[in-house]
Amino acid sequence: MQKRGVAFLALAMLMAGCSSRPAIPVSEDQTLVMESSVLAAGVTADAPEMTRSEIQRTASSTLYNERAEPVTINYRFFWYDERGLEMHPLEKPRRVTIPAKSAVTLYGSANSLGAHKVRLYLYL
Repeated sequence: MQKRGVAFLALAMLMAGCSSRPAIPVSEDQTLVMESSVLAAGVTADAPEMTRSEIQRTASSTLYNERAEPVTINYRFFWYDERGLEMHPLEKPRRVTIPAKSAVTLYGSANSLGAHKVRLYLYL
């Protein structure tokens, strides 16, 4: 009798797992990811803004250097489909030097039309 209850519970859990939607949510609050070393270097950034056109999705974000010396930042845009899954191939990491007491705008573009969300990752 007890084996029957365990089997029923396992079957119920399996069915519940099958009915869930396979998605990794990308919340609007997580569109910009900065390592603490970037903040310590005096760099702040705007969240990326995505632009949709008929042929390509693009994103831009402005970085600000508050220090009196240039700072070199590494960055990568990550693109997500409508289910929240990361799209491949990934963009290659890029590097930009922000002059002292100034700003630089970064641009990225999705490799396919299925991009619905973007995330910008900044690191030193």
